Amino acid sequence: MKEPITARHTLALALPKAAPALATSTVLVFGRIWNANGSEHSVGNAALMVVLATSAAAAGAFAAAGRNGDGVLAGTAFAASGGLALAGVAGYADGISLPLLLWALATAIAYGLAARYWRTDRRESVAYERHTTVRREEHAHIERVETIRGRTQIEVAREGTAYAEALAQALTARAALPGFDLAALTRAGLPELPTTSHKEH
Repeated sequence: MKEPITARHTLALALPKAAPALATSTVLVFGRIWNANGSEHSVGNAALMVVLATSAAAAGAFAAAGRNGDGVLAGTAFAASGGLALAGVAGYADGISLPLLLWALATAIAYGLAARYWRTDRRESVAYERHTTVRREEHAHIERVETIRGRTQIEVAREGTAYAEALAQALTARAALPGFDLAALTRAGLPELPTTSHKEH
């Protein structure tokens, strides 16, 4: 039972790390398939990819401009622009050297951008785990203190009850002895009995 769960967990951790390479490799493969199906040295196809890549880059620049720029949208637009450029070169070029060079460059850039996101995500995860641990320890400490306090109150109540019972038994036994004077004992004063209002839970 444990081995399949461990394998799925390892796969879930490894898949995001391989995503940039898979994305750029997929673009390269489809670009070469496009090349084999007639796009090699096609000026029209190359011009289309240039327009699309330039438009995506411009959209990314607009999204990143200003104080309220959307970083996610800008990153997506720039990634699309790079993918379109890579696909265009892979489809237009007659050799494999230039497409492979651009694939390596695009993969390196993709991993560089992804590494920043992974570091940020890791810092947030660690901070959340620390906060959760601190809160859990605080709650556990409060529970321990309340448990000790409750036990102490119960013990005090039991001791008070035992003291009252012992005093009542002593008075009863003293009254049975010859020469017992209740009036003298009343004038001398009885010890004050403890009063408790604790209810055992």
